Amino acid sequence: MSETRYQGRRAVTVENEYLRVSVLVGGGHIAEIFEKSAAVNPLWVPPWRSIEPADFGRSAPGEYGHGADNKLLAAIMGHNLCLDIFGGPSGEEAAAGLTPHGEGSIVSYDLERLGDGLLARAAFPLAHLQFERQITLHDRAVLVSESVENLDSCDRPVAWTQHVTLGPPFLAPGETQLRASATRSRVFEGAFGADDYLEPAADFDWPMAPRVRGGTVDQRVLTDAPSSSAYTAHLMDLRRPHAFFVAYSPKYRLSFGYVWKRSDFPWLGMWEENYSRVAAPWNGRTLARGMEFGVSPMPESRRQMIERGRLFDVPTYRWIPARTRVTADYWIVTGTQQSVPESLEWPLF
Repeated sequence: MSETRYQGRRAVTVENEYLRVSVLVGGGHIAEIFEKSAAVNPLWVPPWRSIEPADFGRSAPGEYGHGADNKLLAAIMGHNLCLDIFGGPSGEEAAAGLTPHGEGSIVSYDLERLGDGLLARAAFPLAHLQFERQITLHDRAVLVSESVENLDSCDRPVAWTQHVTLGPPFLAPGETQLRASATRSRVFEGAFGADDYLEPAADFDWPMAPRVRGGTVDQRVLTDAPSSSAYTAHLMDLRRPHAFFVAYSPKYRLSFGYVWKRSDFPWLGMWEENYSRVAAPWNGRTLARGMEFGVSPMPESRRQMIERGRLFDVPTYRWIPARTRVTADYWIVTGTQQSVPESLEWPLF
């Protein structure tokens, strides 16, 4: 483990013969999983200046937009944590200081060496949660073990989502292949972006999503449209104990995916930003594909999440009982090959 800087940010790096993993101190983002043989990081690096969350107040007015998510956008990178909401806060929560996707992406993390990996710890003072993430390298795979402790004397309903975002050069229009253990799916129920092309609130079976003006689109191939925006929620296959997604780059002949216990995270959200958002800091120059697995299907407020309750008869949030710690493990898996793997299995090391 070494202290370093990544994209101008304070970071800690662990590596082995095959992989280099960089984690940001500010926000705890897994910013880099550099596959050495392919010489590429599949994770998204925003095309704007990234700053420490603590430095947000010193940035130029409007540099990161004027929305409630501007502090998050100033620091976001790669794989960020959404806890204890997935989406925007209520007006009252925002007034109390809560930002979109919760505190997990903006608080400072303590990072320390732990055997062949690292341990990241953070306190979420607004949510009264304590979070830990242990990262361990195993050849071409990474084991991530998380725990969330509820410090309150009351049971707490939470969203808990791994906001994994892929970006260029790994991500390429019309080329990148995507696979997932997805089944029943729903398009975001309102307007999501300026260039939406999927039928709002439509239910469908993965991977054929319904277009606004008829027809379908195969979500297993990244769009080659000049601009587009979309969000779809997918229920992971209830017949499988483990869920997965995998992305494959023909250019780099590299597959990159995550495998997790379906009982921990039954939902996968697919977010598409394809040169659609023109306001700062996006400025019409962002290509990103979010593969966001968690306990909630839709990015929405805590009240909306609880009022929804269930989708396709599966809960849309989880409880953390009073003074209790809950845990979840997942694997990040890489591989060099000639074609996209149709499935990922739970690694055994």
